[in-house]
Parts: sequence; structure tokens; C-alpha cells
Amino acid sequence: GLLLVAPAVIVSLFVGLLMSIFQTVTSIQEQTLSFAPRILAVGAVISVTLAWNIQVVSAFTINVIQLPLRMFE
Repeated sequence: GLLLVAPAVIVSLFVGLLMSIFQTVTSIQEQTLSFAPRILAVGAVISVTLAWNIQVVSAFTINVIQLPLRMFE
């Protein structure tokens, strides 16, 4: 589970940190300013890693389904 969400969480933290630094430097204290770039970045990461996520979940599901069958061999 953690492996699947790690890329999105890491990007969200990084973009949030960059936006916080930007807000501090420019003295802009708008709370919603960091929200939009963070959502866009996380959406981009999810769309890029979607195929890999599907492969990981599919392999896990197949292993879980086959586990009881392997126990009786």
C-alpha cells in the first residue's frame, strides 16, 4: 500500500515545500495558493505511475488468489 502512494505523497510534500518557500520569499500569505499546484502535480504523478500501480496491484491480487491453491500442493 505504501509503495503505491509514495510517489504522489513525495511529490505533494516537495511541491508544498517549494510553495511555502515561495510564499515566504514573496510575503504572499494566501492559503489556497499552494493547493492548486499540489493537486496538479499529484494528478500528473498519478497519471504517469498508473500503469505501474495497476501491474503491482494485479500481481498482488493474483498472488493472494493463488496462495490457498499452493498450500495444498
